[in-house]
Amino acid sequence: MITKTIVACVKCVRLLVVALGVTALLVASSGMPQTSQDSGLAKRRAAHLRYGINLSEWFAQVYDQKGYTKEHFETWTTAQDIALIKAMNFDHVRLSVNPQPMFRRKQADQIPEDYFGYLDAAVKMILDQGLAVIIDVHPDSDFKEKLVADNEFVEQFADYWRALAKHYSSWNADLVFLEILNEPEFKDRYRWEGVQSKLAVAIREGAPAQTIIVAGGNWSADNELLFIDPLRDANIIYNFHFYDPHVFTHQGATWSTNYVHYLKDLPYPSSPENVQQAAALVPDAVNRLAVIHYGMDRWNAARIDEEISQIAAWGKRWNVPLTCNEFGVYRKTASPTARAAWISDVRTTLERYGIGWTMWDYSGGFGVVVKQDGHAVPDELTVKALGRTMPAASSPRQ
Repeated sequence: MITKTIVACVKCVRLLVVALGVTALLVASSGMPQTSQDSGLAKRRAAHLRYGINLSEWFAQVYDQKGYTKEHFETWTTAQDIALIKAMNFDHVRLSVNPQPMFRRKQADQIPEDYFGYLDAAVKMILDQGLAVIIDVHPDSDFKEKLVADNEFVEQFADYWRALAKHYSSWNADLVFLEILNEPEFKDRYRWEGVQSKLAVAIREGAPAQTIIVAGGNWSADNELLFIDPLRDANIIYNFHFYDPHVFTHQGATWSTNYVHYLKDLPYPSSPENVQQAAALVPDAVNRLAVIHYGMDRWNAARIDEEISQIAAWGKRWNVPLTCNEFGVYRKTASPTARAAWISDVRTTLERYGIGWTMWDYSGGFGVVVKQDGHAVPDELTVKALGRTMPAASSPRQ
């Protein structure tokens, strides 16, 4: 009886081994990323993403009447702009790309060739200056809301990404990075993990060598990154956005939480005493208290370090490279000196932990340059806060 039992157990083990072997074969043949602890390649490539700037309102966030046209693509950001970015000593750009103008329902893998032509010209112009480029898929909220609720739409988006990744699979993998989705609007963290994993598989099927950039849910907030487990793919960089405290970085903004449009000249660093004047501008008592809390929280370099150190510890635990692909302060109503102080504190903290960064943005509402008569003029305070170089021929403007 004992002998028969042992023989039966041996047969069970053999069957289990065969089953596991078949499963591994199926996983490999499907293109699914394999579990690996070797993130060396992603870390080496992350060295190209140390000091960057976001190129907005070019292939995404296009709100004027011209829309996504040939004229807009060829004139909004020019070779002179890219040369200026290089001259300011940035090493990469993050190119926001809205998939919606080229997204064909039920045929998402059929990306129009003319659109590829415009996008290729932009990517080539960036690479020709020796800059790395993150192709950041950056749709509007209505697109992202479909991903939250519609499984078939997720499948179509995977088709789109597989085709986009395949197109760029022959480009320099050391300098061309693929970012899955800007600021996922998923409150269900578990669903976002599943959706992001599926999209990563599709990208890897299309581009076996390219480095992928992923993020947590809920608008890529830093604390959301702490929730996720690394994907089963070693060639990935993990991204978060940092706009804390939001009441300071988005003061005066009309698209954000309603009460912040009242705010201007909010101090940084903050204290209970120095926020009182700004708090008085907010008519609603509950919202006014949020401004008072900003003062009570005493936001300063040490407070920023406390936040970012948590992300750095997460990256160290999993032995994965990190990047901060967005941070900045809306410049319309912020005090220039307070804005520069916050930017400097965030930038130096990120660098202290070895985390690359990409500031938002080049010439938009958070810009490192201002446009004067169609010409980009670097803002000296912002350039210095970022530790970059003022071009010799530029006229400073605060």
